[in-house]
Amino acid sequence: MRKVNTLRFGDIEVEEDKILHFKNGIPAFEEEHEFLLIPYEEDSPILFMQSLKSPDLAFLVTNPFIFFPDYSFEIGDEATDALGIKSQEDLLIYAILTVPHGDVKKMTANLMAPVIINSKNNESMQLVLDKSPYKTKHPLFPEKEEE
Repeated sequence: MRKVNTLRFGDIEVEEDKILHFKNGIPAFEEEHEFLLIPYEEDSPILFMQSLKSPDLAFLVTNPFIFFPDYSFEIGDEATDALGIKSQEDLLIYAILTVPHGDVKKMTANLMAPVIINSKNNESMQLVLDKSPYKTKHPLFPEKEEE
């Protein structure tokens, strides 16, 4: 067990086998290599991806397939090898969320750069998709058109 200080959750005990390892960090956060997934609340599809190095750094993430059932992309051999992925079943995929000015209704998901995790060894990366039809800001709750 490791004790970690966080801004949002205070001091928490972290089991070593729950730590996500980002060998190259995350784009724009290259010095951040270890994170922990913490549920937002019980039964919520949203989680915090909390940095173990920086107490004030946590990303909101979700399983993108809940909100975007047709979401699909290919993971190349380079990423598969880097994460040690042997089977599709070992993959966990998350999208980083943005909540503009605290307005939950305008929350967006970054589908252009999913976080991919090998659930067997917790090796992780944010994969920036080349030639992708996706954007960094897909609305989670698209506004309904007036009839």
